[in-house]
Amino acid sequence: MSSKKLSTEFFQTSNVVKLARQLVGYRLNTFIDNKLTSGIITETEAYAGKGDKACHAHLGRFTKRTAVMYQPGGIAYIYLCYGIHHLFNIVTNTKGHADAILIRAFEPEGGLETMLERRGKPKVDKTLTSGPGNVSQALGLHKSHNQTSVCSNDIWLEKTDISSIEIKATTRIGIDYAEEDAQLPWRFYDKTSKYVSVK
Repeated sequence: MSSKKLSTEFFQTSNVVKLARQLVGYRLNTFIDNKLTSGIITETEAYAGKGDKACHAHLGRFTKRTAVMYQPGGIAYIYLCYGIHHLFNIVTNTKGHADAILIRAFEPEGGLETMLERRGKPKVDKTLTSGPGNVSQALGLHKSHNQTSVCSNDIWLEKTDISSIEIKATTRIGIDYAEEDAQLPWRFYDKTSKYVSVK
């Protein structure tokens, strides 16, 4: 096991916004269907539980879908958006808080052929792994991986030594319904990478 592999405790911090920013530049890995894929996270969004109008758990909403968000941090929250795209989030904070970080994009590294095959693409370009639906598809993640530990042998994250990152904080995508919370600068992306959904 790599000493840089993140532990469950790493995700159980109370500040989801700080953590979402911190994850930009970390490596995300999956080992699914005996295929290893990996890349450097370039874009995230923070969702701050019950008090965030953009969060699925706003005002303590507890449903079959959101139940996973109330678990202790360090597990995957994967749901189907528009009946098409699986979106990969990481639950953070301690039990009962329902915070989560959406992984919106990453710069592909390992398993490029596997990612191209999963995405049905002939060559590597920005769209391979930019946008949350494309992230999950490239990594082989879908609803069956909901509640999987992100510190497991199937999904795990690692700290890197990358120093060239320039992080920009801006508003989140597609949450116009969230009223004043739609203006919160809780999306973070690496300005130096082309693998970002929207700049």
